[in-house]
Amino acid sequence: MDVRLSDFREEWAIQFAEEADLLRDIFTDQIIEIHHFGSTSVPFLKAKPVIDMLVIVQNIEKMDEWNNHMRDLGYDVAGEWGIEGRRLFRKGGDQRTHHIHCYEQHNPHIHRHLVVRDYLRCHPQEVTRYSQFKEELAQKFTTTNEYSPAKKQFVTQLEQRALLWYALQ
Repeated sequence: MDVRLSDFREEWAIQFAEEADLLRDIFTDQIIEIHHFGSTSVPFLKAKPVIDMLVIVQNIEKMDEWNNHMRDLGYDVAGEWGIEGRRLFRKGGDQRTHHIHCYEQHNPHIHRHLVVRDYLRCHPQEVTRYSQFKEELAQKFTTTNEYSPAKKQFVTQLEQRALLWYALQ
């Protein structure tokens, strides 16, 4: 998939809310909470225009029962996709619009994702650094197969700073 880096757009929050309503209708009583996370959830952060949604559910195994319905709605069903205890649904094909990350309540990945989001929202200098880094990578790499692994070390260090910040609060 091609790297599509965009300036922050207010409409991403609206797209999140619309999809969250759809997911609540589908998964009904399985959903505990839905959060907008990732780059599209942080004001002024450059992002691939893909809405990352974190869906906290009662029972992760039950999410598999909706795979066919999600396919009918245009989602690719990716299963755990490298993260044990997650269910990933992707919408939009090569012009991806949404990633739905489902985790059962108390999964440690929930905390990590939300802390990084909140840290960035509270630290505009980090948003600037991260945006500049992403722009540099987007000039070097044209596909997400190259771009995403190139971000890994930067993101890991960002995550460590965010977790420390959270622990000190």
